[in-house]
Amino acid sequence: MSPRKSNLESTIYFGDDGWWHGRVTMGVLPDGSPDRRHRMARTEPAVRRKVRELEKLRDEGRATKAGRKPTVGQWMETYLTDIASLKLKPRSLDDYWSKTRNDIVPGVGKHRIDKLAPEHLEQMYRAMLDAGRAPSHVVKVHRILSRALKIAHRRRMIGENVATLVDPPSIDETEANPFTQEEAKAFLKAAAKRPTFMRWIVGVGMGFRQGETLGLRWPYVDLQAELFHPRWQLQRLTWRHGCGDAHACGARLHRFEPCPPDCATHKGYKRGCPKPCSATCVKHASICPGRKGGGLAFTRPKTKKSTNPVPIPPAFIPYLIAHKAQQDELREAAGELWQEHQAVFTRPDGRPIDPRDDWGEFKELLAEAGIGDRRLYDGSRHTAGTILNELGVDMPTIMEILRHTQISQTRRYVKGRSHLSKDAMRRMGDAFLPSPEPVSEPATETKTETRDHRAARARRRRRIL
Repeated sequence: MSPRKSNLESTIYFGDDGWWHGRVTMGVLPDGSPDRRHRMARTEPAVRRKVRELEKLRDEGRATKAGRKPTVGQWMETYLTDIASLKLKPRSLDDYWSKTRNDIVPGVGKHRIDKLAPEHLEQMYRAMLDAGRAPSHVVKVHRILSRALKIAHRRRMIGENVATLVDPPSIDETEANPFTQEEAKAFLKAAAKRPTFMRWIVGVGMGFRQGETLGLRWPYVDLQAELFHPRWQLQRLTWRHGCGDAHACGARLHRFEPCPPDCATHKGYKRGCPKPCSATCVKHASICPGRKGGGLAFTRPKTKKSTNPVPIPPAFIPYLIAHKAQQDELREAAGELWQEHQAVFTRPDGRPIDPRDDWGEFKELLAEAGIGDRRLYDGSRHTAGTILNELGVDMPTIMEILRHTQISQTRRYVKGRSHLSKDAMRRMGDAFLPSPEPVSEPATETKTETRDHRAARARRRRRIL
């Protein structure tokens, strides 16, 4: 059958292979040649429908660009290297890379980006849950992949972001377990025996995050105005290779075979044995001679709200002054060995406190104070928010102290107490019901109730009801 052309320069014809074919002119390629797209179907109505759909995408400017599309794995590498790295903070970028290498690439990395279907994502999420991954971890993977596909859709590499068609698992929000006021006092009493006492005063009493507390620096502490300016945070960043061949550089640490079931090398590892290296592994940058961008570093907070000044309780000022004097003595004693970082909380040689050591000390103090195991967040930000609420501070003020961007986030940090609920309901009852009137004792005992007594009792009953 001879080809038939439509008004939109599309061609539909029946081929010798027994299929109906359609070819649509989409525009001009960069080299000047026409951009012709092909569709095929078993029947003429079916191929016409496909041609019309392609023409509609062309006319609305939503057609994908010409050329072979990359796989999901290839696009994720491009997205993280060239796009996300310009916007994300180093720790967030490390987390994106980790979840891409360990979850996204093994799960759907070989699919072409324009052939990815919702079923592929659902199967990956199901496999992750079956392997013991927490729903919150799966949701993070979903958000990372959805963001990458959104950029691909915006650049017309794909016709639709299929991640928006998939519902990720529901997350059971971890319940906060803050200190009670008695536990907070016991914790700080145990901390008072250590040189880091002031660090825990700031963490528990002011609700600072761990990185913000360890990243406090003296130029941003205004003792006159009694203000902290949390402009920095201390974080441990992942090292990156500074050499020309990252794979060869880490050859000494490459391990391509999985550990045996009775592995004793990684017995104490919290997350179990590390996964084997891939054939093109470029990790192990910690041994690179030209390594860069890793280790403990002072970084800027993620949001502008986090840098807002926080009032220092006046009772803390004498302790801060004493802490500064003690640090000056350590500086003089260390002499040339002192490493100046202007940090408020340091090791004896001036270096910032390692977050891992800080976490370990928190667990030790819990044991010394006789308090059950808690997360560090529970003992700092959740505790500060909850105790402020118990003291009658309103939510907007707590939101400002904790430097949240939304008050809904503050409500998640504040946990109600049962004794406060009972007291609130007692006051509610007092507001609705009048207190009972005192009944005067009769001068002489009588067994007969007079008409006046009955009427008075009826009036009291009506007032109560």
